[in-house]
Order: sequence, then structure tokens, then C-alpha cells
Amino acid sequence: MNGLITVASFIFALALLITFHELGHYLVARLCNVKVLRFSLGFGKQLYAKRAGRDQTEWAIAAFPLGGYVKMLDEREGEVAANELPRAFNRQPVGKRFAIVIAGPVANFLLAILLYWVIFVAGVPGMKPYIGPPVAGSPAAMAGLQDGDLIRKLDSEDIASWQDLRWALLDHGVKLGQVAVEVESARGGITSRNLDLSRLRIAEIDASFLDSIGLAPYRPKLKAQLGQIMAGGAAEAAGLRVGDEVLAVNGKVPAGWEGFVEIIRASPGKRLSLTVLRGGSEIAVSLTPLSAQSLGEDTGERTIGKIGAGPKVDASEIERLRVTQQYPLGVALGKAVQMTWDTSIFSLKMLGKMLLGEVSWRNLSGPITIADYAGQSAQLGWVPYLTFLALISISLGVLNLLPVPLLDGGHLMYYIAEIIKGSPVSEQAMEIGSRIGFALLLGLMAFAFYNDINRLLTS
Repeated sequence: MNGLITVASFIFALALLITFHELGHYLVARLCNVKVLRFSLGFGKQLYAKRAGRDQTEWAIAAFPLGGYVKMLDEREGEVAANELPRAFNRQPVGKRFAIVIAGPVANFLLAILLYWVIFVAGVPGMKPYIGPPVAGSPAAMAGLQDGDLIRKLDSEDIASWQDLRWALLDHGVKLGQVAVEVESARGGITSRNLDLSRLRIAEIDASFLDSIGLAPYRPKLKAQLGQIMAGGAAEAAGLRVGDEVLAVNGKVPAGWEGFVEIIRASPGKRLSLTVLRGGSEIAVSLTPLSAQSLGEDTGERTIGKIGAGPKVDASEIERLRVTQQYPLGVALGKAVQMTWDTSIFSLKMLGKMLLGEVSWRNLSGPITIADYAGQSAQLGWVPYLTFLALISISLGVLNLLPVPLLDGGHLMYYIAEIIKGSPVSEQAMEIGSRIGFALLLGLMAFAFYNDINRLLTS
């Protein structure tokens, strides 16, 4: 079932993003009175085709789905009737050609703004940025941040959720500088701390960079009290019940729920004697955790104990940690535009760092990883999925604006050169550029596929 969701969500994402991109080219071409011959989703062998409209444009779906194109009337690609020469793409002023080409990436940015707008109007659920105990010696610990602190601002930027905190720290992390942090302590006082990110290596600005800073979400202190009993587990077999509170294990008092879990994980197949508080009375229970395999990044594969039980969680405490960021229509639109702009600029910064060798190319993802994220976000709900679509749409827009021949940005580069020199770039120069661009894109795709496969083998 998960596989079907992944495939379906990935195909829908591709269809939506490519359609918007190509519609940008198509609509502006029509506004410029350029005749469109074909609108294709995908490349290669046609699976479906139908002609429609005044110009009998061919609307097609092709076998290879990673892209699409809009084919316009052009003398460089075939003979054009004399009466249709004014509608040929190559006969248009450079300003119109520029507008038609840039319309594709612009459409992707507009789609991202639309998606973020919907998300911000509907409300983004998240967790307030309460932090857990910082890792000793980390930048967070050296800044004096403490367990239970609520981060309110980074520099002058308001922080309302962990999503905001992560995004703001990513942006500051790329700069590797100092950042002022306004926090509200567990006692209620407001203080300012100075978080020094200059000690980080730029290579650490990846999926786990918050660990490098020493930050982790706050976890409520839970008693060793059972709130869930899974059928077929060791807890059920031992006769434990929901509501039981573990007072001691082999005569030792566990340090809350986390301490109890540590004892269980360290005792696969070992008989444990529990003292349990049930209904005001203490009873003795004999428990033997089942053995299970666990794979840790540092420890490798090892055997741990599991009993099939979960903690009792105070609903009011969880509610205190939750936040929903919801805005009126006008404010939401402004935030959507800002989010799209900030994400685009950040993407360009990261690309620049990759080119300079300051950020690992392992952060580059291909279609396999994107499909995986599509499936994961779709299973989490429609808000995470729309957020995923917005991010990928921005990435597609940014990628297509890069000055690489064969991409939209490569054509825009030619048109800028034409404006400066007063005449079109020669066919020979464009042919050489196309070969270079093809080699660059092929190498980029090969590296992205390599990263995808490497992630699958090492995950």
C-alpha cells in the first residue's frame, strides 16, 4: 500500500509541476501570437495525442515523464509558410522570446506561492520551539541555552515553531556567523543569548545540522507509567495493564519513562522483577523483554529489548507544546511570496556552495529520493504534501534559470548576449553550447542517481 501511495503521489507531483511549467511557456507564447505546434508532458514515444484549438495544437503525453516541452513554429526546425512567418518564434523580437522562455520558471514560482498561500490560510500545525537539554560542548550549550527554554526570536525574526527555527538556522548556518537568540526560560524570564555558528563546518549544513548545533526538541518529563499495551508483546504477557506505574526494576528506581526504556533496551531476553503501583497498591510483576534488532548510526546493528508498551502522556502538556500558524488571506499571501523568495535565494546559495566545494554534492537528490519524499509527505497529510510540492516547484524554477545551455536559463543567457551585442548568437556557438549543456545535465543526473542508490544501500 505504501508503495502505491509513493508511486501515485510522485506521478501526480511530476504531472502538476511539469504542466504548470509548460503552461507558462504556452500561455505567454499565445499572448505573443506565436503559434504552438505541440504541448508535451514527457519525452520519447507518444502514449497519447490529441489536436485541439484554433491552431490545432497537438496535446501529447510521452513515455519518459521527467520533463516536457512546448514546440513552437520556428524556421530553424522546418519550413514555415509565408503567411505564418509573423507567428514564428525565431521572428519575434528578443523581448518577446525572453518573456516566453522565462515564463516557465515564473509559473513554477507562482505555483509555489499559490500552494504556500493555501497552506498559510488553512493553518500549519507544528510544535513550539521549546528545546531539550543542549549537547555538552555544542554551540547551543556554549551560548547558555537550557532545557525547557522557548526560543522567541533569531536576530529580529520572530520564531513561532520548530519549522521556523530550523529554516532560520539553516539560513544563518550558511553564513557561518553569530546570531542573537531571544529565549524565554522555564521560569518565565526573557533573556538574549549569542549563538556562535562560526565553529560549524559548512559540510555540516545538511539534514542533521541541528545536531551539530546541539539543539533538539523539548521532551516532557514522563513518569514510568504505561499508557498503551500492544497485543502480543511482553508487557501483555506479563499481565501489565494501562495505568500501571513502574516504581522499581530489580530494586532500582528508573529515571522516568526514558530511564525505564533504557533498562528494557539493555535487557533483551533477561528476566526482570518489577514493582508496580496499580490502584493504590504495590504488586510484583515478572517481565522478560523480547529480543529485537536495531540499527544505529554509530553502534551498527545490535540486539535490544522490547516489551510492546507506550507511556501515558499528559494531553494538556502536549497541547501546550503545539502551535498552528494560520493567517488572514492578505497576510498569508505576503508570507507565501516571502517564503518562495527566501527558499529560492537559499537554494541558489547552496548551489553556489556546492560549486565552490564547501557543501557536499551528496545533498543532491534524484528522482528516487524525490519519489520517496513524495510518498512520505503524502502519508503525513495534505499540508506536508503541499509543502513538498511547493519546495519541488521552487527547485524546478531555480534549476531552469541556471545559465546552462538546454535549460531555460541557457536560452535567456543567449538573449542577454543578443541584447548587449545587438545581434543573435551564432548557430555554431549555440550548437557548441548545447553539447556542453547536454554533458553537464547528463553528469548531474548521473550523480543524482548515484546519490539516490547510495542512500538506498546505506539506509
